[in-house]
Amino acid sequence: MADTVREIERKYEATDETELPDLTTVDRVAAVVEQGVAELDATYYDTAGQRLAAAGVTLRRRTGGQDAGWHLKLPVALGIRDEVRLPLSDALPPELTALVRSRTLGRELVPVVRLRTRRTVRLLRDADGATLAEVALDAVRAARADGGAEVRWREIEVELAGEGDDPGLLDEVGEALAAAGVRPARAASKLERALAETAGEGEPAKPSGKKSKDKGKVKSKGKGKVRPTAGDIVLRYLREQVHTITELDPAVRRDLPDSVHQMRVATRRLRSAFRSYTKVLDRAVTRPIGLELQWLAAELGIDRDREVLTARLRAALAELPRTLRLGPVSARLRIWSERRRAGSRAEVLATLDGERYLELLRALEALLADPPLRRAAALPASDVLVKAVLKDHARLADRIETALAAPAGAARDEALHSARKAAKRVRYAAEAARPVLGKPAKKFTKRTKRVQQVLGDHQDSVVARAALRELATQAQRAGEGAFTFGLLYGREEALADRRERELPGVWAKANPPADW
Repeated sequence: MADTVREIERKYEATDETELPDLTTVDRVAAVVEQGVAELDATYYDTAGQRLAAAGVTLRRRTGGQDAGWHLKLPVALGIRDEVRLPLSDALPPELTALVRSRTLGRELVPVVRLRTRRTVRLLRDADGATLAEVALDAVRAARADGGAEVRWREIEVELAGEGDDPGLLDEVGEALAAAGVRPARAASKLERALAETAGEGEPAKPSGKKSKDKGKVKSKGKGKVRPTAGDIVLRYLREQVHTITELDPAVRRDLPDSVHQMRVATRRLRSAFRSYTKVLDRAVTRPIGLELQWLAAELGIDRDREVLTARLRAALAELPRTLRLGPVSARLRIWSERRRAGSRAEVLATLDGERYLELLRALEALLADPPLRRAAALPASDVLVKAVLKDHARLADRIETALAAPAGAARDEALHSARKAAKRVRYAAEAARPVLGKPAKKFTKRTKRVQQVLGDHQDSVVARAALRELATQAQRAGEGAFTFGLLYGREEALADRRERELPGVWAKANPPADW
């Protein structure tokens, strides 16, 4: 079973002559306690092209110290990483290789660097004896795993001792070190520095791990400046979404909150951009990828839809007075949800471990490396993007008109669901265009999102009612009363009716800016 710790630290340059200042001058630090010296020996793993290093990810096997074992560090924010730990073993743990699969894309992980560190540790403690942070003075020796010259340096690491501690303490310690002439480290990690200083002739000092972002990029020239083209803006949006999918893969595998939802949204945004910006991107190339994105969103939706539906039903049940909660309704809902969760969670992990998903990630990388740009990609961004957004808006208008004219019941429910999907497409198209269309696009996106929310709440009610019928049936078969589930069904039906009546007014406010 893997353990995960949140690592919040700062690094500083040091020399043989560097001595730590008196850190008891830092507010809250009452004592500096010597912890002795540890000998650490770590081998770092990466692909031959150093794809993990390019993403700020480190994977190592380390002996020595109190936390010997396998460590995978995933970036969270500047100076903050999640470290996933597993016990020491000879072979690479499959749990960790799975967490970097979206970065390696199936490439072999091999030893790249060996770091041997002589670490002198001091603990910063408060007046109650609680440890606030750990200060380590490291003497490092680094060499490529396949041989070559060894490089040496010294550095200082200051790391918070607890996940809940105040990062402001690091600022105060940093000020004390700066006053003593100590400067922040140039490299974000030991591995980054080791790779740079041991790079062979012709090898980049800093791995890119990706194709150049500028490939396929086009610019239109105006007077005195270079203006972004439609291709520039659309490709920027695509890169953001692909990056999001790649980064969220390990979060989904670790079952982190909202990770499935955010990953699913990124797949939808990508697919929507393919369909909205057909004048910019060759549909013959993007269509097959879009179909695979649709498949991935559906697979992720199994787990996400369960999350949303369960939360909705629990909230509705909690709103009922106790006198109306007849029978073991909470237990029935919990059992129903857990059974669905067990299956959906397994299916999501199987999807991420499958070859089809890996091929999709490879296709997305290839698309960005050699984008299938059409002639309109070289035109000024605002002209092309506005036309695409207006076209999607007209499509949404037709679907809303059809839905409002449909007879009440299943036909209208289906039409409103179709309008909801069209509203998402308009919103995402306007969202992609915001870098050039500015505040008008932001306001239009916000209003379109409101239309989407009304339609989404209506569709969620449709799904909730189906689930409540299922729960009521199960309760009856078990000899339990179904009154409470029927009551909730009626409330959902009334909510859907309110959303239908609310839609025309919300839609009337979602017109594009007049100057578009």
